[in-house]
Amino acid sequence: MKLFWGDLHNHCGITYGFGELNNALEAARGQLDFCAIIGHAMWPDMPDRTEATAFLVDFHNEGFAKLRADWERVRAKVKEANADEEFVTFQGYEIHSSEFGDHHVLSPSDDLPLEYAASPAELVEKLAAYDVIAVPHHIGYSPGYRGINWEAFRSDYSPIVEVYSKHGCGMSDTSSYPYYHTMGPKDSGNTVLAGLKKGKTFSFVGSTDHHAGYPGSYGDGRAAVWAKGKSREAIWEAIKAGRTYAVTGDKMACRFSVNGTEMGGRLVAAGARQIALDAECVDFIDKITVFKNARPWKVVTGESLDQAASSGIKSKYKVRVELGWGDSKQGYNWTAKALVIGGKLLSADSCFRGRSVLAPEPGMRENPDMNKLGNRILEQSDAALSWACTTFQNPSTLHPATAAVVLEIEGDEGTELSVQANGMNKVVSIGKLLEGSCSMHVQPYNSEAMLIHRAVPESAYNIHLEWTDTEKELETDVYHAEIRQSNHQFAWISPVFVS
Repeated sequence: MKLFWGDLHNHCGITYGFGELNNALEAARGQLDFCAIIGHAMWPDMPDRTEATAFLVDFHNEGFAKLRADWERVRAKVKEANADEEFVTFQGYEIHSSEFGDHHVLSPSDDLPLEYAASPAELVEKLAAYDVIAVPHHIGYSPGYRGINWEAFRSDYSPIVEVYSKHGCGMSDTSSYPYYHTMGPKDSGNTVLAGLKKGKTFSFVGSTDHHAGYPGSYGDGRAAVWAKGKSREAIWEAIKAGRTYAVTGDKMACRFSVNGTEMGGRLVAAGARQIALDAECVDFIDKITVFKNARPWKVVTGESLDQAASSGIKSKYKVRVELGWGDSKQGYNWTAKALVIGGKLLSADSCFRGRSVLAPEPGMRENPDMNKLGNRILEQSDAALSWACTTFQNPSTLHPATAAVVLEIEGDEGTELSVQANGMNKVVSIGKLLEGSCSMHVQPYNSEAMLIHRAVPESAYNIHLEWTDTEKELETDVYHAEIRQSNHQFAWISPVFVS
């Protein structure tokens, strides 16, 4: 199995989102392996149009009509973008539902028709010939207020559930990332843990629900899939089998199994259960929690792990180079290069963001190129990485609009990293970065800046853990896991179901 990264739920100007479809596909190719661009298609039980609801009803109906009129072109563009072994696309669109919660349907078929239905279940039934699943998303909203309806949930057509997006985290009512959108707060009964307690079986994914054409926007949610290859057929098989998990943004490579059965799997175990967790993270591991039957079963803190770097020994380190800050609301363009001296650049990954948009607002006007930002890796070798990106003024002190790359470096404390960005030049050793981060500004005041984060030694981001459980609690015991990094990036790892 190989690990692939995607976004199965995001929007652009094909309905009431913003940004051109071609730009969205280009952004997705830049840092994802697979993607589905979702159009808003229907809301069967939408509130009646009144003076108070006129804006809500009108922008939805206008968006639905726009997708219907342009569906053939949209479907053709998505089909054209699919290229096995390079970048995989899926077809799909969304059905809102006050009663059952919002779902987006996904299909590997380029012939997927745009059908109308009264519920997600009816829509899947109408589309059965096209191999369709329905994915519930932002599930934590209030019952009857577009939150999930666990009583109506069916795992046969919803093998995965979106547990994190720009809306927040739906794992539990106490999870980090609460719901603060105008749609309201989380309800405990509509969370992931509530569904698992009811005996529902499903796997986890993250996706952005971005509304301005930037799939995979860093920090807004991504889906991880363990598949046999980067093809539409292989990734679709993995999604339906539930070999998936969710991350906020950092691409944490996670394996989780019980008696050798991987996440999303089901097994019969008469005796002891051997639980194994492997994770290559991107920052310092802060906390790992293994849940059994929706309750914490084993907790490992970062302080209990040996996270110290071995002095004077050649090893691996991860270093994040972050660009942004300043007061530019229209976007600030960067060109940067990182050079490894006395060591080797093993790999690099981008943490690029799009302009943050979750839903349309009165007065917004469509700009097809609002998220054509030019974020991309320009060149990479075993000694250097160059990249371009656009950053914006941070909307608040708690909401970043920065961009970053993460470098995996092989070397020792004497290995140096030289970073050049928009006239700045900083040279610092791994030894110094193990002690702490360093920064530099473009201008003397209210200026864009560069931050080279503290170096993370391999012992602090790469772990293998095992436990043995001998106690049967329920007819089917459910094990899943959560990883939290020190930078507050999360991974939510899908369950294994043990009978």
